[in-house]
Amino acid sequence: MFNEQTWLARIIWGLLFIFAAAALVTGRLYPGFLALATLFLSMSPLFLSRWANVVIPPSFIAAAVLFTGAALILGEAYDFYDRFWWWDIAMHGSGAVGVGLIGFVLIFMMFQGDKYAAPPYAVALFTFCFALAVGAFWEIFEFTMDSLFGLNMQKSGLLDTMGDLIVDVIGALVGAGAGWFYLKSKQYGGLTAVIDEFVRHNPHLFRGRRK
Repeated sequence: MFNEQTWLARIIWGLLFIFAAAALVTGRLYPGFLALATLFLSMSPLFLSRWANVVIPPSFIAAAVLFTGAALILGEAYDFYDRFWWWDIAMHGSGAVGVGLIGFVLIFMMFQGDKYAAPPYAVALFTFCFALAVGAFWEIFEFTMDSLFGLNMQKSGLLDTMGDLIVDVIGALVGAGAGWFYLKSKQYGGLTAVIDEFVRHNPHLFRGRRK
């Protein structure tokens, strides 16, 4: 399972483990906790894939590792959210695109991979709604954590929340658009190639797929 992953993912996992151990030994509990959380979250798709009988391509795992590390380690432990004004935008935007692609794949599975049976506009609409709903729930989570535990996940409050939601809308549109182009195209590139890679790795989930 781990041997099948890219060198990039395995190197980052090793560095996260070393960083977490060093932080905990020296009494830096918060950075150590974030490193362990990043390690757990970025590895969880491997175990979930076995439980759900889904093959997650190594490139997907590498992207998840990079995103989780950028959001938690660089964003929280090294305070990139405050040091770089665009960091939060980049994380929300890329996250919304990723969630949009996941939403498209889940909906496409309902059609068993038959792109001729899946109505492109309807599938794209549901993909957009799925990605935006996840973004909205995340903002609720941030508000709840700030209210109950006195954290500062919302940063500037309403401005941060609305800015995040606007970026989520743009990212969701990109993800939904990629799904629409995948259903309409016969040649794949960019995000449509990402979708096709997942479909090809899981033929048992997309039995209606036609060449």
